[in-house]
This record gives sequence, C-alpha cells and structure tokens, in this order.
Amino acid sequence: MAKVSRYYDVKRDKNGKRYLEVYVSGFLLQRIPLLNKSTAFTKEERKLLQLEGLLPAHVSNLEEQKERVYRRYRLQDNDLEKHIYLRNLQDRNEVLYYAILEDHLEEMLPIIYTPTVGEAVRFFSHIYRLPRGLALSHENIAEAEQAFENVPLEDVRLVVATDSSAILGIGDQGFGGMAISIGKLSIYTAAGGVAPDKTLPIELDVGTDRDDLLQDPLYLGVRHRRLGGEPYYQFMDKFVKAFKKRYPKAILQWEDFSKEAAFTLLNRYRKELPSFNDDIQGTGAVAWAGILSAMKLKKASVKEQKYLVYGAGAGGAGVAGALVEGLKHEGLSAEEALRRVYVLDSKGLLLSDRPMEEYKRPFAHEPKWIEGWSFSGKAPGLIDVIKNAGISVLLGLSGRAGAFNEPVVKAVLANDPRPVIFPLSNPTSSSEALPEDIINWTDGQAIVATGSPFDPVVYKGKTYPIGQGNNSFIFPGLGFGSILAHVSEITDGMVLAASYALADFVSEENLEAGMVYPQIKEMREASIQVAARVIAEAVKDGVAKTRRFEDLDVYDIADYVRRHAWEPKYLPFVRG
Repeated sequence: MAKVSRYYDVKRDKNGKRYLEVYVSGFLLQRIPLLNKSTAFTKEERKLLQLEGLLPAHVSNLEEQKERVYRRYRLQDNDLEKHIYLRNLQDRNEVLYYAILEDHLEEMLPIIYTPTVGEAVRFFSHIYRLPRGLALSHENIAEAEQAFENVPLEDVRLVVATDSSAILGIGDQGFGGMAISIGKLSIYTAAGGVAPDKTLPIELDVGTDRDDLLQDPLYLGVRHRRLGGEPYYQFMDKFVKAFKKRYPKAILQWEDFSKEAAFTLLNRYRKELPSFNDDIQGTGAVAWAGILSAMKLKKASVKEQKYLVYGAGAGGAGVAGALVEGLKHEGLSAEEALRRVYVLDSKGLLLSDRPMEEYKRPFAHEPKWIEGWSFSGKAPGLIDVIKNAGISVLLGLSGRAGAFNEPVVKAVLANDPRPVIFPLSNPTSSSEALPEDIINWTDGQAIVATGSPFDPVVYKGKTYPIGQGNNSFIFPGLGFGSILAHVSEITDGMVLAASYALADFVSEENLEAGMVYPQIKEMREASIQVAARVIAEAVKDGVAKTRRFEDLDVYDIADYVRRHAWEPKYLPFVRG
C-alpha cells in the first residue's frame, strides 16, 4: 500500500493501534498542519523529532488546547473574522481544528459554510493567508499532471472542484471559489468522517467576467474573461485526465458551476469517474428528504401533493428531478409524476412550446395540460400556477430575496391548511422569504424549512424551530459511503437512497417540534446513516467494487461506517 503522504504514513502496532511514522522533524514538522501537535507533543516526541527548545515546556493535552482556541474564537469581532480565525487554525493544526469544530458544530457550521463562507468567497484574495489545495488555470493546465504530482498527498479519495462560476446566490466569484471547496471538505471531515489527508480542494481558474475582480490589484486569479465553448471543455478534459491518473480511486464532487456547465460536466464524466454535482443532486436529495418528513407531519401522501419549484438553475432543476424520481419511486408513472411538478424560471412556467435550455426540457409541461387556466402574459407566473394548479408544496431556489411575499404565501395556504413552504436559496440574504413572515402569514400552519440557518420563530406564545435543508446532511454521507464501497459510479439510486436515509433519521422529537430536518448537532450520526444506505444501494446497483458489504444488512454497514470514520485525536509519532 502506498504512503498516505510523502511526509508520513499511518501504521498499526502489534495490538492494532494506529500511529504515525513521520519522515520530517524539527521546524518543518511544525509547519505541516496534518502533523503539527503544537504544545501537545510529548517529552519523548520532542526529543525524537528534534523539537527541543522549539516549544514551551508545558505539555498540553487536546482539551487544554481546545479551551485556549475557543476562548480566542469567541473574542473575534464578527463572523468573517471568526471564519478567518478558524481557517488559520486549520492551516496550523488540523487535528485541533476538527476537534473544536466537532465540539461546536452547530455554532461553527454557519461560520465555515453558509452564510459566512459567502463573505469569505467575496474577499478571498484580500484575506488570503496560506496556500491550500490545487489551483489549475490556462497557464498551467498543459502541465496538469505535474501539478498533481506536486501535491504531497498520495492517497486522496475525495476532491471538491469548482470553477467559481455560480457560487451560492452570489454568482461568478473568480478565484474566490476556492473557499467553497475548502469549506465543503471541512464538512466532509467534521460531519462525514473522511480523513483530512484523503481530501483535496481544487480551484479550476478559467477566468472571471467580473470587472471589479479583474481590476482589483489584490485579485489572485488569472486576469482574463471566462473561458467558454470548446476551449472550456478542453480545459476540463485535461483536468479530468490528470485527476484520474494521479488519484484513480478518488470521488469527484463538482461544485458551484454555472447551470449550463453543471449538467454538461455531470453527464460528460459521470460514467468515466465516480462523480456527482452537489448543487444538482445534493440539493435535490435534501429537498426530497424534507418533503418526506413534512408528509409525516401532515399525515399525507407525497403522491397527493402539487409541487412548485421556483427557480430553474442547477439547484431548481436538481430539486425538480428529485421530485419526479421520488414520486416514481412512490408508485406514480413518469407522466403522473411530471404533471405534479411545476417548474418556473424567469419567463414563467416551463412549457414545451417555448425556447429553453436543454436541461430544463425534461420538466416542461405540455400546453394542453393547462387548458382552461386563467393567467396573463405568455406563460403562467408564480401566483398563476399556485392558484390554477392548487400548489401545496412551494420550494424556492431562485436566489430572489422576498419572492415569496404575503400574497404568494396566502395563495398556497388557500390550497392547503398545512402548506409546505421551503425558501431554500443561500446565503441568508437570498432567501425567498423570512420564516417569521411565513409563520405569521399562515397563522402558524405552514411547515417551514430554509437553506440557511434561521433562529426559531415565536408566534402567539409558541416556538417554531426552523429546520435547515442543508446539503451538509447529504453530501458527507454520500461521499464517504461511495469511498468505502469503492464505487465505479455514483448512481441516481444512491442519491435517492441518501434522501430516504435522511428522512428516516428525523426523530419523532424533531417532528413533534415541527422540524423536518435533524438538528445540526446530529449531523455526524445522520451522515453515518446516509453512508450506510448509500453503500447498500451501491451494492444493489452493482457499482460497488468491494464485496465486503454484500452479506451485511444496513445496521451492520452503519456500524462499519462508524468504526472507519476519522476522529480528531492525536496519534503517537515514531521517526521513519
């Protein structure tokens, strides 16, 4: 077996306990975040690894270190400064970073991910401290294989790659999108159990169309307009070729690509290497899971609902696809499922007789299906569809803050006494509605979940917790399960299995409180359950290269996942 890294390897002693064999020492050892224990190096390790005199005399334990860094974290002035503080900690001592993140995941997830990561993306070139991950651009794509060889990690199993063209709801952010790849991989480790030395963030820097970035003297990306057309896909072909050669066992997550590129890249490479697009598939999976939970609250069937997806970008189309596939899984025919799912873009309801991008066409309705509708304009708009179709489930993926105003929400309420309304757009500033408003406008009857975190709503003396439809409940388990099963492909069935696993994980306690998603503090265990179901489905779909799981039930698989999840603990060191 190859080394984990050029600087160290993970081994086991005769009793099966893990330790690190390291090939560097002294000052250099302290500068490698995966190896640096800082003040926690033991007296014996300090002598062995030439650290005498380079550290304070006191030997700290991990608990003492966590207390020290948490105190400093709480002293930061604002959320962006907290994000910078945690990123600096990650670049200094990764075990300590993940240990503090694990202890305070509910508090810190909004700091390392949405919504604060949106600010970190915007100001990435201005807050840049230390290099992390791999950066490819037209200036080095011809030498991509050499660039990959420069990465000292020898056994990467999971990569998050972005071209930064459609970051959250804030669009093209050039090189700043690297912050998204780094943040997502932090969640893979903290919530999913993927060891940090098995992960690699990648920025595919194909330029930017933002004049403010191109004119910013501190901007770190290449200074040209975005590649498009065939040159763009030639760039991606070279990237994928080099990626497969260097890390043939790795899973690739496509992240925050423009809607046109997102579907093209997913379809172009998903049979070539195990990969998925979180904006499409992860968003769809988490939305369907929330709907399944909402139906338990309503004591209703998903097959009886009428769904409106507002926004037809990558996320909206992903949700629409998940709804159709979920309804088919529940027993509806393809046409029956489609006729219950209405998708709107900026021009109104998708209808098959009007021009649209190809990825939207599978969700277009036939004009004859809306004969007799009353509406103005060329196609029905938001209110028109709600009223004419009898929409009971309203899902926002438009990035248009305030789009679900009082008339819109009350129109859904008129169709169903317990409407399901999910404003899922990120970051918080892009949410289609505030949960407080939805609760007020529906007299507390709406079942609400959001994409970004919101505080509980108090209405008429009752507290309504707001569940977060965060993709972080899906992608860590989907990725880790795919790694453990050594999959050749990530199938649609595996993604759907992740949805049902998440819905089944929602406790009765959460449902009684009105929450359709687990609490953030439950994310690690939720990811284990998602991974187990993903593995079982991979075996069923015939894409699991290992036969280890063929005779195990899902409970035994979950136990296996739990035992193989990485934990932030210091291991003993020996000199290699």
